[in-house]
Amino acid sequence: MRNWGSWWGVALCMLALDWYVFMALRAVTRRFPVVVKRVLYIIYWVLAVGCVVSIAYFPYMQGVAAAKFFRNYLFAICIGMFFAKLLAAIFFALDDIRRLFQWLARRFFPPKKVLDDDNPEAIPRSAFLSWLGMGIGGSLLLSLIYGFSNKYRYKVHRVKLSYPNLPPAFKGLRIVQISDIHSGSFQNKPAVNRGVDMILAEKADLILFTGDLVNDRSEEMENYMDVFNRLKAPMGVYSTLGNHDYGDYLVWPSDEAKVANLERLKQIHGELGWRLLMNEHVVLEREGQKIAVLGIENWGAKGKFPKYGKMDQAYAGAEQYPFKILLSHDPSHWDAEVRPHYPSIDLALAGHTHGMQFGVELPHLKWSPIKYMYKEWAGLYEEGAQKLYVNRGYGFLGYPGRVGILPEITVIELV
Repeated sequence: MRNWGSWWGVALCMLALDWYVFMALRAVTRRFPVVVKRVLYIIYWVLAVGCVVSIAYFPYMQGVAAAKFFRNYLFAICIGMFFAKLLAAIFFALDDIRRLFQWLARRFFPPKKVLDDDNPEAIPRSAFLSWLGMGIGGSLLLSLIYGFSNKYRYKVHRVKLSYPNLPPAFKGLRIVQISDIHSGSFQNKPAVNRGVDMILAEKADLILFTGDLVNDRSEEMENYMDVFNRLKAPMGVYSTLGNHDYGDYLVWPSDEAKVANLERLKQIHGELGWRLLMNEHVVLEREGQKIAVLGIENWGAKGKFPKYGKMDQAYAGAEQYPFKILLSHDPSHWDAEVRPHYPSIDLALAGHTHGMQFGVELPHLKWSPIKYMYKEWAGLYEEGAQKLYVNRGYGFLGYPGRVGILPEITVIELV
């Protein structure tokens, strides 16, 4: 049953924020022509109320498959507008604090000359701070809208990793890692196919997938089987499960239906030609030398993410091999369990964070809001002899776009 109390609380907060931003808008447009102001105000409130109503109606659209494209973009725009206003409101609040101190100063130290004949108590807003807030908030919203065009703009990240204990036969081994496909979010099959073409063009020896094949339902892969079954490599394609693969974020008609969904998803990995690693390891051999690839079910140390993985089972028997690669969807697993208890895991591969699909990556600046939850959230991390690589994700979830953090194909060369 819908929680109407929570909904009214959210609605009131959104409308309060809308009113606060509107007061700043009214202040900076005070000298605009009346007709222009009227048009601006009408547009503002139509959009504001429209977002509140859309958020209220959004749960009822979840079951409408044909509306998926529409609701994803609608939700992204509404949430984008909310955060844009919230960011702008920070500057308006700073301005209001300034006005409060000025008002207090006037109360205790009255000016000899009244500056505003109409209202001696009035202290005008800072046009600079008001326009700055609106400019920054508007820039955020525009960047999120622009990001819609980046969701299939796959970027290849190339990494060379050196290990003194790597068996000589595996020197130069080329690995492609992909993660977080989230097939339930796709709307452009040719674009997804182009990404697979990019993967195949790398001619990797080994392809590793680190979880979240779907958003919730195994049926989301039906239209993409002929896309991802094209992924082949001489030494095989290996995969593991992510938190979304278990269907934990959906209300199922029965426990049996949820179990059946997961079992079907496991079968899909096999039908794609992928070897799904469920708390186990496989041995790869080249010229008589061997390394181990371990894969565990999802294990997360942050928030309420489940701990299905059983590292002890995957590791058992792998001790004898000089080099080990671990597939573990959630990067928080590395600090929480892998490094403290399994120091002989040479390379761990993860995904999960998507880099929040929003951030900045420049030569000397790498930032995303996700860093405040995950210490390791994108790219390569090293502690002693152990390394972790966090893939930024092939697909997308929730927000149908990417800003600054593009979908990733990782090419790792062992040297």
